[in-house]
Amino acid sequence: MSFDNVYESLTEENDARWAFGTGFEDPLSGVDTSVPSGVDGDRLAAYCLMLGDDALIFSHRLQEWCTNAPELEDEVAIANIGLDLLGQARLLLARAGKADGSSRTEDSFAFSRMENEFRNVRLAELGGGHFGHLIARLFVFSTWRLALLQRLVSSVDPVLAAIAVKGVKEVTYHRDYAAQWLVRLGDGTPLSHERMQEGLDAVWPYVGELFHTHEVEFVDAATLRPEFDLVLDEALSAATLVRPSSGELAGVSGRTGRDGVHTEQMGFLLAELQSVARAMPDAKW
Repeated sequence: MSFDNVYESLTEENDARWAFGTGFEDPLSGVDTSVPSGVDGDRLAAYCLMLGDDALIFSHRLQEWCTNAPELEDEVAIANIGLDLLGQARLLLARAGKADGSSRTEDSFAFSRMENEFRNVRLAELGGGHFGHLIARLFVFSTWRLALLQRLVSSVDPVLAAIAVKGVKEVTYHRDYAAQWLVRLGDGTPLSHERMQEGLDAVWPYVGELFHTHEVEFVDAATLRPEFDLVLDEALSAATLVRPSSGELAGVSGRTGRDGVHTEQMGFLLAELQSVARAMPDAKW
C-alpha cells in the first residue's frame, strides 16, 4: 500500500491484527521517527508507553467479551473497539521504542515486561462483572481518552500527533457506542437501571486516577476533568442515573498504575496475555 506522505499511512485503516510472534512489519516503518528538537526522547517514550499500555490492557479486557456479549451485533462492535485500541497500542509502543533510542519492538514491550513495568491506569485492567460494568468502564475510559487525544492532535511530536488524529476518529465511535447503551440501560427497565447504576458505582473509585498529573505527560491530565464532567453529566441525565458518591481508591503509599502499582487482577491478566511468549520466546507464526 502506498501513501502520499509517511504520516498519511497512520490515518489509514491499518491491519491491527497483532499477536506475539506474527512478525508484522514495524507499524512506523517509513515514518520519520526522529525526536523533534527541544523534546526529551526519554520523556516522550515514557508518555507513549503510558498511553500504549492503557490501550493494550483495555483491549485485552474487551477481547474477553467475545462470545459473551448479549447480541451478535454487540459481539462485533466490542471486538472492533478492542482491535482499534490494539492498533493504537502498536503505534504508541513502537513510538516509545524509537523515541528512547532502544529500538525495542511492540512485542518486547507487550510480552517481555513484568507487572511493575506497566504504566496503565488501573481502570484499564478491571475485568469481570456484567454488561453494565463493561459499559460503565468503556464510557468512562473513552470519554477521558477522547478528550486527551483531541489535545494531542497538536502535539509537538508529529508522530504522536498523527497517532492522535487516527485515535480521535476511533474513540469518538467508542464513546458514542457506550453512551447509547448507558442511556438505553439506565432509562430502560427497573432491572437494567439497577445494573447500569451498579456498573457506575463499581468503576467510580478508579475515575480520579485518570486525572492525576504525571511528570512526563505532554497534556496535563487535570485539565481534562471539566470536559469529562460535562459529558458525564449530560449522559447521566439522559440515562436517569446518578453520579456515584464513593471516594477515590487510594494507591499504595500514593503510588498507582502510572507508577507500576496495580490491582490484584493485573497479574492474572498478564499471565494470560504473555503465556505464549513466555512459553515459546522464539516462536514465529
